[in-house]
Amino acid sequence: MLSSYHIAVLPGDGIGKEVMHSAADVLAAVAARTGFTCRLDYQPAGAQHYLDSGVALPEPTLRTCERADAILFGAMGLPHVRGADGTEIIPQLDLRFHFDLYAGVRPIRVFQGLPTPLAHPLARSIDLVLVRESTEGLFYARGRGDVRSNDGVVSEVYDTMKISRRGTARICEFAFALAQRRAQQKGRLARVTNVDKANVFASMAFWRAIFEETAARHPQVTTDNAYVDAMALNLVLKPWTFDVLVTENMFGDILSDLIAALVGGMGMAPSADIGDRHGLFQPAHGTAPDIAGQGKANPTAMLLSAAMMLDWLAVRASDPRLAEAAQLIERAVETVFAQGTVRPMEFGGPHGTPEITQAVIAALQVVP
Repeated sequence: MLSSYHIAVLPGDGIGKEVMHSAADVLAAVAARTGFTCRLDYQPAGAQHYLDSGVALPEPTLRTCERADAILFGAMGLPHVRGADGTEIIPQLDLRFHFDLYAGVRPIRVFQGLPTPLAHPLARSIDLVLVRESTEGLFYARGRGDVRSNDGVVSEVYDTMKISRRGTARICEFAFALAQRRAQQKGRLARVTNVDKANVFASMAFWRAIFEETAARHPQVTTDNAYVDAMALNLVLKPWTFDVLVTENMFGDILSDLIAALVGGMGMAPSADIGDRHGLFQPAHGTAPDIAGQGKANPTAMLLSAAMMLDWLAVRASDPRLAEAAQLIERAVETVFAQGTVRPMEFGGPHGTPEITQAVIAALQVVP
């Protein structure tokens, strides 16, 4: 148990800076209540920094992230800022690969007091986690595209998907461990659903075979398989039937946005990118340059990502104060929405970043 935790803070671009300010205020409030200390070490990176300096992820920032106990990340990327190959400047992918953050964890649940897009009564019980392999799959092709030209004109471009035994086995083991922890916490049976496209691609058939091998080592966990297109359908028709989903990088990227929509939008979607030694925590939303600087952003995803960071650190540092702090943030957010104190703008309410932040800080003083 440490006396102080060193957190590398990368606010980034657009609303990333605004929601990070909210997270810093909430962390200060919960730290004062529970008795731990966080040293927030702000570092530059992102698309705007690339425009200003020619570097998206400076070496000193990377070294700071290496030394830190955890990385707290806002949002990075601007649609008009692109590299020579036409793709956006998005340093978060560089961080994932550099630190081998192979497990993208995307929890989604409904908060009482907020409306849901789905009319079915069981939609109120949506509570699932998508686990995304984050270092291989189709994203492995980033920066490795095979661009072919005829007479100086690009004629074909190939991006190759990578599925390895090591990469697939470790993400499947991560998903099974997570399902078992959730089962203990929630008093229900553990279930993991594999999502692939094994009917078409040899790489996905290999993925499924490794998933089945992993499942055989965990007979206490219920398992099933789904093709990604069928899963997209069923996540709209009956998302309340799922617990932990595990899938390839690109499929996870797409489905994580879909599940966020089920509970009201990206402003409610926290996430973590976890490796064996490092963890990065960020809201799943983007930089939203159209509302940046206007105080309209919903900081909930950022606040819940900070809670995920504390929960992860609590296990690594054997520090129960951090676990308590994570639970307090979650209960404060639950209380604020359940009481109808505030309603974010994407839910048709009038409240933006400062109002939601202050309501959560006030709730932190009184929630048990």
